[in-house]
Amino acid sequence: MNEAQRQLVQSWLTKAQRDLASARVLAAHDKPLLDTAVYHCQQAAEKAVKGFLVFHDCEFEKIHDIETLTSWQVDC
Repeated sequence: MNEAQRQLVQSWLTKAQRDLASARVLAAHDKPLLDTAVYHCQQAAEKAVKGFLVFHDCEFEKIHDIETLTSWQVDC
């Protein structure tokens, strides 16, 4: 893996971690904002999948559909 690819993977995973941290804060509040917390969970999952795909040299469209993102082929 080259440095640019490593940095891109790290960037996706850092963003995913921040979305997950945001979801935890929103859900743990005395007046939880669960709809917004769930949104951040979805965002975290999407960004983690994108980091995984970049790590494995898989190209993907600029989309926000996890089902499509996770339907990649093993030989990508």
